[in-house]
Amino acid sequence: MDAEMTLLAGTAGTTIATLLATDAWAGMRNGVIALWRRARPDHEEYVAAQLDASRQDLLDAQADGDEGTEREVAAEWQGRIRRLLVTHPELTAELRSLLAELAPHTHTTASVTQRATASGSSRVYQAGHDLNVDKR
Repeated sequence: MDAEMTLLAGTAGTTIATLLATDAWAGMRNGVIALWRRARPDHEEYVAAQLDASRQDLLDAQADGDEGTEREVAAEWQGRIRRLLVTHPELTAELRSLLAELAPHTHTTASVTQRATASGSSRVYQAGHDLNVDKR
């Protein structure tokens, strides 16, 4: 289950970082705070302040042309969410519901560039989405 929690936390961290600088951030903020309220009500104000600080950091970074901050914010929130799920696995279903609710707001028009080099008898498989390789 730890790999599943890590994957779910990664999705949550990316979703949080993506939505911090959008019009949907207030709904995301309320949903994340609600998770903490159920598990750790004593941390609710701290989490709210951290979300607000992350939003300001991201907005400042975007204004300065800094593209790395979003990845850093996503990683920070991935860690926080993963630790929350480790200590409160009962929140997994609630987090999944929150992510499903926020999913329509996370679609962006980002471009993907892939480069690969193969040599000898090696193979390269690349995909922008699902990839199934059957080596029979």
